[in-house]
Amino acid sequence: QQQMAQFVVERMWGAYSVVGACERAIERTAAYLREGRVFGEPLLAKQYVQFKLGELNAEIDLLRSYHRSIAVAYQAGEDTTRSATIAKLTAGRLVRRVADECLQFHGGIGYVEETWTARFFRDNRLTSIGGGADEVMLQVLARMDGLTA
Repeated sequence: QQQMAQFVVERMWGAYSVVGACERAIERTAAYLREGRVFGEPLLAKQYVQFKLGELNAEIDLLRSYHRSIAVAYQAGEDTTRSATIAKLTAGRLVRRVADECLQFHGGIGYVEETWTARFFRDNRLTSIGGGADEVMLQVLARMDGLTA
């Protein structure tokens, strides 16, 4: 029981760390895209780039709000197993998308090992592994939802 309670807290911390990391990655990418030019204008002037980064920011906001609700429930002594599991699963998938898009927008230089984008891409992959892989999160949710035979 103690180990299971520890997993809930570990999943919450893993999920919580993603919000700030994603925000910073998007800020750094937007700054880079303001400088880089294509056909005489900044890359950030492209509607696709604006929409993609805006969409990721919206998902980060949703995750932040969900995290706050989990923290309130946890502080109130409620069982947050399900919500922490959802948060970790969602955060792991979101940080992978943010890392992938940021690296893509940086182009070939983003893939170079010495760049922050390559490290961000590699290091944040752990979110979907540590404290239980995505598949474990899905198994926990399936069991909690009665979706097993």
